[in-house]
Amino acid sequence: MPETKGRRIRVRGLVQGVGFRPHVWRIARTFGLSGRVLNDGAGVEIEIWGRPAELDRFLKRLDAEPPPLSRIDGIETEALAGAPPAAGFRIAESGSGPVATGIVPDAATCPACLAEIADPGDRRYRYPFTNCTHCGPRLSIVHAIPYDRATTSMNVFEMCADCRAEYEDPADRRFHAQPNACPACGPKVWLEDRAGPLPGADPIAETAEHLQGGAIVAVKGIGGFHLACDATDDRVVDELRRRKRRADKPLALMAADLMMARQFAEISAEEEAALESAAAPIVLVRKAGQKLAAGIAPGQDHVGFMLPYTPLHHLLMQRLDRPIVLTSGNLSDEPQVTGNDAARERLAGIADFWLMHDREIVNRLDDSVMRCDETGPAILRRGRGLAPEPLALPEGFEKAPNILAMGGELKSTFCLMAGGRAVLSQHIGDLEEAGTHADYRRTLALYRHMFAFDPDVIAVDQHPDYLSTQWGEALAEETGAAIVAVQHHHAHLAACLAENGVAPGDDHSLGIVLDGLGLGDDGTIWGGEFLVGGYSGYRRAGHFLPVALPGAAQAMHEPWRNAVAHLRAAFGAGFADRLAGTGFADFLQQKPLDLLDRMIESGVNAPLASSAGRLFDAAAALVGLCPERQGYEGQAAMELEASARPFLAEASAYPAEIGEGDPVVLSWAPMWAALVDDLAAGAPVGLIAARFHNGLIEAVAGAAERIARDNGVDRIVLSGGVLQNKILAEGLTARLAAAGFAVLCHHHLPANDGGLALGQAAIAALR
Repeated sequence: MPETKGRRIRVRGLVQGVGFRPHVWRIARTFGLSGRVLNDGAGVEIEIWGRPAELDRFLKRLDAEPPPLSRIDGIETEALAGAPPAAGFRIAESGSGPVATGIVPDAATCPACLAEIADPGDRRYRYPFTNCTHCGPRLSIVHAIPYDRATTSMNVFEMCADCRAEYEDPADRRFHAQPNACPACGPKVWLEDRAGPLPGADPIAETAEHLQGGAIVAVKGIGGFHLACDATDDRVVDELRRRKRRADKPLALMAADLMMARQFAEISAEEEAALESAAAPIVLVRKAGQKLAAGIAPGQDHVGFMLPYTPLHHLLMQRLDRPIVLTSGNLSDEPQVTGNDAARERLAGIADFWLMHDREIVNRLDDSVMRCDETGPAILRRGRGLAPEPLALPEGFEKAPNILAMGGELKSTFCLMAGGRAVLSQHIGDLEEAGTHADYRRTLALYRHMFAFDPDVIAVDQHPDYLSTQWGEALAEETGAAIVAVQHHHAHLAACLAENGVAPGDDHSLGIVLDGLGLGDDGTIWGGEFLVGGYSGYRRAGHFLPVALPGAAQAMHEPWRNAVAHLRAAFGAGFADRLAGTGFADFLQQKPLDLLDRMIESGVNAPLASSAGRLFDAAAALVGLCPERQGYEGQAAMELEASARPFLAEASAYPAEIGEGDPVVLSWAPMWAALVDDLAAGAPVGLIAARFHNGLIEAVAGAAERIARDNGVDRIVLSGGVLQNKILAEGLTARLAAAGFAVLCHHHLPANDGGLALGQAAIAALR
C-alpha cells in the first residue's frame, strides 16, 4: 500500500469570502484525504494527508476549478512532517498573522439567489438581502481582515437557527457566507417621506408606484444612496437636475434586464457580457430605439446603463416597465451619501421619498463605469464590483518595500503595494471638495487598518499644492516613511506598464500621455507628452506646443479662453481678423479680449501648458460646443467626440506641424487655419469635429513613429485622461499597430488620474 504523505499548501489571491474553504473541503472528501483548511491573514492554508497520487490530483483540481468569485495568484506546497490526524477533513477557525490576502469586490446577485427570491415556497421569497458565497456585499461591509462576520457590519444581526445551520454546513453554498441572513433575522427595508417612516406591507412595491407617478426617490444600495426617477419623463428628469444642481453631466440608468435596455440602446455581445458580469458596472452603450428623457445625456450619443445587482434592485425593477435614472445620492460634487441620517439631511431638498434599510455601509462605493472598445474593455471609473481586487505585479516588484502611493487631485485613488501585489482603492473623487477629501483620509485609514499596512515609502505627485501630496507629506512625517515625488505623466506611463505586466528591465517604451494638466519638471504645465523610458526614468522626447492658459484655473472651465489662446499662438495678436464670418467671432464681441491679450503677453495668470485637454476645449469652443462654460470636467471634449462620430469615415485629416528638433514639438497653426476656413464656409460641426480628431490621430502617430525610430523603441504605451476618448484611443492603436508597434493601453484601471497611484507606487518601488 502506498505510503501516506502530508503537505502544507498555501493558496494566495482572492480566496476569502468566496466559498474557498468548503470548495477545498469537498475536493478533499472526493479523494478521501484527511486534514484541515483555514483562513488567515495571508490567504488560505491547507494541511492535508493522503496517497501522493491523490494529493497530486487534489492540487490539479484545486488549481483548475476555483470558486466563481475567487482568483488564485499562487499555490505553494511543502512537505508536512508528523503523523496524519484522525480520518476526515475539517474546516478550522480562521487564524491571524500578517495580512497578505485580498478583499473580494461586491458581487451581483447570482442565479441561485435570484431563483430563491422568485420562489413563493422559499423562505427567502422577495427578501431584498438574499446572498451566498457566490454573490452579495464584500468591501462595502468589511471593517477588517480576515473577512469574518465579526469584522463586518453584519455583526449586529444574529443569525436564526436556519441561517446558522446553513452557515455551519460545509456542503451548503452559504457555508461561512458572512452576510447570510433571511427575513427572520436579517436587515429590514422600509419607506419614508419627509415626515418619517410610512406604513405599508411592501415598501419596494410602493417605491415603484411613486416612481411611476413622477417622484424622486433616494434608494439605499450596496455602496451608497442613489437618486431614482423615471428615465423617460422629461419633467421629472429636469426637476432632478434642478434639485441636485447637476445641469449637464450624464445620468446613469438602470434597466430591469437586457430586453428593456435594448429598447433604448444598441448593445453588443461584449457589452452584454459586461452588463451581466458579477461586477455589474455601468456600461456606456450607443443610444438607439425608444426615446429617453432629453435631459439624460445631453450632447452625447452614448448612455450609461446598468442592470440590477442586488435583490432589492431586482425586486424594484420587476415592478417597472421602463428604465429609471439611478444616479449618485448627493449634491453635485459632494461624496455619495452612505448613512441613513445623512441621507435624510443631505438629500432633503432633492428626494420626495427614501427607500431605506438598516445594514450599515462601511465603505462608500460609487458604481464602476466602463466602455467596450475595439481594443478591449476601457475602465472609466473603478468602484463597486471591481475594487479593491489586487493587481498581481510583474516579476521584479516582489522585494520592494511597503509603498503607499497617494494618487492625484482629481478622480483620486490611493495604492498599497507590498509583496508583488498592488491594492488600488475604489474611486474616491476630487479632493478639492471638502467632503471628498475627508472621505479620502477616512478610507485610507481604514485600508491601512484592514491590511495592517505600515508604509516604508510614500509616493506623491510632484505638484506641491495637491492635497494628496500634502497629506502624503504629513503621513511621512508621522510614520517616518521616506517620501518620493513622482512626475505626473511619468506615473501615467508606469501605471500602464505595470497594469500590462511589463517587468522592470523590459520596460523601455515610448509613452504617449495625453492629459489635462500636470506639473512638469521645468515648472510649466504639461499635458501632451511623448516620454521615452520606463519605471526608473524617462526623457521628454516630444510634446505639444505650449500655449497660455489665460485665467489659469478659469481656462479649465471656460473653453473660449483656450480657443483665444490657441488662435493667438497660431495667428498672432490679430487673430480676430481670421474669424470674420464665423459665429465664434460674434461670440467674442462680448469678451474682454484686451485683458486676455495683456495676460498672455505678460504671462500674469496665464501659465504655458502643453495640455491635450485644453486643445480639445479650444476646438469645441470654436464650433460652438460649450464655449462659455463647461458644466462638468470633459464636457466640451465629450460633445466634440459625439459630434464627430457620424462623419469619421468621410472626413479628411486637418494638418499639423511636426517639428524637426529634439524634443519634437507638435504645433497646430495649420490645423487652426483649416478649421477656421471650414467654419467660415459653413461646414457641419460634426464634419469639423471629425477632421479635428483624424488630424490629431495622424499628427500624434506621425510624431510617435519618428520618436520611436530615433530612440530604438518598439513598444508604445497610451495613457492619460484624454485617451478615454474612444475615437482617439482606437484610432491611435490601429494606426500605430499597423506601423508595427506593440501598443499597450489600460484595461483594468482608468487611463485618467484614477490609475495614477499605481504608477507612482511602481516608480517608487524601483527608485
